[in-house]
Amino acid sequence: MSRKGDCWDHAVAERFFHTLKVELIPRNKFKTRDEAKRRIFECVEIYYNRTRAHSTLRYLSPFEYEKEAVLV
Repeated sequence: MSRKGDCWDHAVAERFFHTLKVELIPRNKFKTRDEAKRRIFECVEIYYNRTRAHSTLRYLSPFEYEKEAVLV
């Protein structure tokens, strides 16, 4: 745990929300709130967790990283 006022605690979450805001939101115009929820869910579950490589996970996706951890 970092000290009070140190932003490192939230770095991963901040990076995720930055990615979501930069890569998904500006490229789409959602007609309904349900459509926005569905697209955000797809972005997180299909792209971010299963496809996108993360530098903190040795450039594996979270899905691949967890699958590898189970096998070890």
